[in-house]
Amino acid sequence: MFADVIVDITHSEVDKIFEYSFVETDCQVKLGSRVRVPFGAGKKVEGIVIGVKETSIYPVEKIKPIIEVLEETPALTEETLALTDFVCKKCYVTKASALRLFLPSEMRKGKIKEKFVKYACLAENYTLSSATEEIKKTAKKQLEAVSYLAVVGETQLVELAEKFGRSAITALAEKGIVNIFDKQQLRKPYENINTGYTPVQLTAKQLEAVKTVQSTDKRITLIHGVTGSGKTEVYLKLISDVIESGKTAIMLVPEIALTPQMFRQLRARFGDLCAILHSGLSAGERFDEWWRLRSGDARIAIGARSAIFAPLENVGLIVVDEEHDGSYSSESNPRYDTIDVAKFRAEYSNAKLVLGSATPSVDSYLKATTGEYGLIKMPDRINGKPLPRVEIADMRGEIRRGNNSPFSSALKSELEACLNAGNQAIIFLNQRGYSKTVVCTECGHVVKCGACDVSLTYHMEDNALLCHYCGAKYKMITSCVECGSKFLRYGGTGTERVVKELSNLFPNARILRMDRDTTQSKEGHFKILSEFSQKKADILVGTQMIAKGHDFPSVTLVGILDADASLHFSDYRSAERTFQLITQVAGRSGRAGETGKVVLQTYSPENPVLRQAVRYDYTSFFNREISVRKATGFPPYTKVVRVLISGEDEQETLEVTEKAYREMQKTYAENIDKFRFFGCMKAPIKRLQNKFRFQVLMRIETEVADLICDKIYQTVKKYNGKRVGVYLEINPNNLT
Repeated sequence: MFADVIVDITHSEVDKIFEYSFVETDCQVKLGSRVRVPFGAGKKVEGIVIGVKETSIYPVEKIKPIIEVLEETPALTEETLALTDFVCKKCYVTKASALRLFLPSEMRKGKIKEKFVKYACLAENYTLSSATEEIKKTAKKQLEAVSYLAVVGETQLVELAEKFGRSAITALAEKGIVNIFDKQQLRKPYENINTGYTPVQLTAKQLEAVKTVQSTDKRITLIHGVTGSGKTEVYLKLISDVIESGKTAIMLVPEIALTPQMFRQLRARFGDLCAILHSGLSAGERFDEWWRLRSGDARIAIGARSAIFAPLENVGLIVVDEEHDGSYSSESNPRYDTIDVAKFRAEYSNAKLVLGSATPSVDSYLKATTGEYGLIKMPDRINGKPLPRVEIADMRGEIRRGNNSPFSSALKSELEACLNAGNQAIIFLNQRGYSKTVVCTECGHVVKCGACDVSLTYHMEDNALLCHYCGAKYKMITSCVECGSKFLRYGGTGTERVVKELSNLFPNARILRMDRDTTQSKEGHFKILSEFSQKKADILVGTQMIAKGHDFPSVTLVGILDADASLHFSDYRSAERTFQLITQVAGRSGRAGETGKVVLQTYSPENPVLRQAVRYDYTSFFNREISVRKATGFPPYTKVVRVLISGEDEQETLEVTEKAYREMQKTYAENIDKFRFFGCMKAPIKRLQNKFRFQVLMRIETEVADLICDKIYQTVKKYNGKRVGVYLEINPNNLT
């Protein structure tokens, strides 16, 4: 017998099928099996079997045999292999790169396996009375141990030895009275999570939404529901019905911070049928949860974007909550879009795909309004309360009045009233650290990262300067490195500084901070959110990870600092992202009894995007934004294509860029009427992680973009090497 194998090496030169032989009686090689095979000069590498056949066109003596099969159950399914082909074509990556998406990295590297713990129990042929007859009356510990095992059954050997002594247990094992064996112990994430479940009676609107999803002939349905409209209960009812029908489900959320909250609800309702997958788990937890899904012990996968690759079979439903969120697009190879992958899985498995958001992406909403997707609107909050009232604070006037603090007088006043009433508040600022830049007031020098062309952020808690792109950490300077001046100024405000200023304003207030710095531990998100939900803090300060999905009944005030910052990014989606972020953050307020308030601080109060966000007028925003996109030729009417070239040697990288650009110009010339833009330039951040970066940007009409992208990829992939990397991205989430 012969097997077609993809070896786990991502280089394009070995991106092909290799044939190996095996004897059926020696090893059970199946489609999707992980195997170890000989490769090259004496190497042994792992690979995935993508085909099994009885004959080969090559001479048998030239085909090397498979060394071993790594697991009895094939790690990958037939659907996985089909999805691998899809990812390869869509993301322009090797098969090995695509296959890695489906396996826990530690499993691939052989660094993690099942965890086994020694257990003890009475041997099958013994009862308490028969065992007691064979033990001397003076061996009290042995008698006590046997009596204990007769009551509790099997128990961990360590626990038994602690209670009755290791020598007593060893003696019982030697007599054959006690059986000692290995038992797999699952490493369960969030094992102590509170899972009390109270059945919920769905409203008429929620039941209508469930029925519509189940009865529509549309594969994909968009639920456009305002914050607090009860979308989560709709998802849970849909999942429940799918599980009852014998199928499986995938539930995606955009942030790791949201995963434990959603997992709590799923576990409360479905128990061990659900498994969690995200990068914040330990290697052992991720491995065990993955295998629970693959074996069928768990039938619901919950997690951030990587959970779309969960090893489930017979998928009946995929839910993508907060579908607009940018975190669903991967910014590292393979650069996949989660919703594209979800569409493929739904089509392959004949499953329903539900996208949900209070602020849908422009692309999704266009497809819903033109009939490609089904559309369900949930315009009212489930508690019957109106959406929180938004007050705009013009920070230009605050500065003219001499207020140089991060807080407007309106926000200070509302905070005081909120705290006095015993309620909670959220302060949102999408910038961590103490200050965004450190600037010399004498010569104007801005302290920058040595590896990236970006300014360093000052973090007061560590008294250090951090690069938010590569993670490099530097000592805080006491004088300018250029002119020696000791007069340094902190530019911009971060979450650390906001906490300090709030502590000065409200010394009795208990304040929590939630950003990437405070959530680095595995359960960092969960601990902060739990403390805040239990009212152990009065104010939560955070970045965008606090903006989505959270439900805090006691929050009656939200303050949005520097609301228009994202408007000024050089990205065609800046207006869309600003509207989404403001609406999502504002939606954290007033979700229970009291009507919420929001204070939105801005230097551009007349901006139409902000005005529409203040009114929660998504329809007006969408109509204006889609008109602008159509007139200017941006997605969804075109696809933005970027070829990014990066390397450590600037001149060498530039030369590769010029060669690749000249070749791409031929494709451009042949299809000039299909291009809206074609140009070569330095990347916005010229150097990142010690690599110089250049890019070729294109805007191509959507109908022909895939065909032209294939030509572009075939042109440039030969320039991708060890010293200079060349990557093709379609509609990249981040153009910096």
